[in-house]
Amino acid sequence: MSPLRIVQGARAFARPARGTLVAIGNFDGVHRGHQALGQALVAQAEERALEPVVLTFHPHPSAVLGRAVRPTLTALTRKLELLTRQSAALHVVVEPFTLELAALEPEAFVQQVLVDALGAREVCVGDNFHFGRGRAGGVETLRALGARHGYEVWAQPLLADAQGPLSSSRVRDALASGDVAAATRLLGRPHSVEGLVEHGQGRGRTLGVPTANLGQLTEMLPAHGVYACVVDVLGDAGEPPVRALRTGVVNLGVRPTLEAGFSCEAHLFDWDAPLYGARLRVHLLERLREERRFDGVEALRAQLTLDLEAARAATAEVRPEPRAPGWY
Repeated sequence: MSPLRIVQGARAFARPARGTLVAIGNFDGVHRGHQALGQALVAQAEERALEPVVLTFHPHPSAVLGRAVRPTLTALTRKLELLTRQSAALHVVVEPFTLELAALEPEAFVQQVLVDALGAREVCVGDNFHFGRGRAGGVETLRALGARHGYEVWAQPLLADAQGPLSSSRVRDALASGDVAAATRLLGRPHSVEGLVEHGQGRGRTLGVPTANLGQLTEMLPAHGVYACVVDVLGDAGEPPVRALRTGVVNLGVRPTLEAGFSCEAHLFDWDAPLYGARLRVHLLERLREERRFDGVEALRAQLTLDLEAARAATAEVRPEPRAPGWY
C-alpha cells in the first residue's frame, strides 16, 4: 500500500493536468461489487486518459452527524489496503468528514472538492448517492452541476447474484447470523477482525488450549460461536506491514460455561510464543458451532478437542493469497 497513492484530504491531492475520473462512496467491506467498480473505474480512466481516483470519507458521516452508525466491516487501514490493491494506478483520497463539510451546499461541495481539488472530468456514484447540506443533492443534482462545471456523471451497474445486488448490508446480515460462508461469497474473501493481544485470565492455557486474547476490536463481529480461522500479524516499524502467521480456531462469545464474560480468543496451531502487544488480523473461514453452555469444565475440555480437530480439517488446504503478504 503505497502512501503516495493515499491522500489525506482532497486539498492535498496533486491534481493531474489531464483530469480525473472520481468514484465517490464509503466502500465499507470492499466487497465484490466495490471491486467490480474499481476495475471498471481503472479501465474507463485508462480509456479516457484520466487518473482514477476513489473519494471516501472518514469518520463515517453518520457518526459526525449524530445518527446511528452501522457496524463497520473494514477499519480504515484495511479498507485502504484493499482499495489500493485493485490497481497500481488507483489513487485513494480520504476526505475528513466534518460538520463544516456537511454544511456545504451541493454546488460548493462540487466546486471545492470535485472541481478545484480533484480536477474531476468524470464522476461515478451509486443511484442512492446524496451530498451537500441536509443531503439536498442527489444524482440528478450532481449531473446538472456537471453540465455547469465541465464533468460527466456515470453509474456503474451494481454487481448482483440470485439474491439481488451485492451490498455491505447483505454482508452484515450474513455475519449477524453467523453465516461466514455467505459473507465470504459476497466479499470475495473471508471477513476479518483486527485486535491487540492483551493479557487475559489464562483460562485457555488451564484448559490446554492457550489463546491470544484480542481487545480494541473495531470491525463487526459475527454471531457468537467457534470459528476456524487463519491469522495475520500486522508488522511494527521496519517489518512488512502484514504477514501470514498461522491457522487456528477462534472463540467469540461470553464463555457461558466459565461465566467469564465476553472475549475474542484465538488459538494458533503449532505456536506457543508470547504475542502480547501484537496486532493480529483474524480471517473467519468457517463456523464450527454456536456458543453453548456445557455441564462443567471436563465437558468443555472434551468439546475443545473436537473443535481443534474440526478447525485443523477446515484449514488443511488453506494457502496465503499470492498477491498479498498476509492470508487475504
